[in-house]
Amino acid sequence: MAEAEFVQGMTPFLRESLGVYGDGVLTGEAAVGASGTAAEVGRGLLRATYRRVDERGREGLSEAVQEASAEPGNEDALGVLRQEIRRALRNHPELERELAALLPNGGTTTVIASGDRSIAAGGNIGVAITGDGHGSSKR
Repeated sequence: MAEAEFVQGMTPFLRESLGVYGDGVLTGEAAVGASGTAAEVGRGLLRATYRRVDERGREGLSEAVQEASAEPGNEDALGVLRQEIRRALRNHPELERELAALLPNGGTTTVIASGDRSIAAGGNIGVAITGDGHGSSKR
């Protein structure tokens, strides 16, 4: 699995975990009622990465978590966090298998389209338009 796509697939879980736990996601206790939620999956991903890296990696991951949790809507800050995870994956190839096991469906995405004019996309495909007469000009 391509490293960038793999880490990009973690984004919803990372975002949710930062929303629930804030910068305590690496060290805090589990949130009450959070078992099995996206926030818990994200927390597991971050904690597994944190355990695997050296002191320098922990500092970088901690800083990225603090920045991303301080600015929840900042995609750049979330990107820095993903970059720290990618760095950990490059330095510890066995980490990918560990993280994939924490993701629903083992880190793979299943996309199903159902019904007339449905579109299935496993990633950002840009603009997708369905419907009768699109692109025709009626005068």
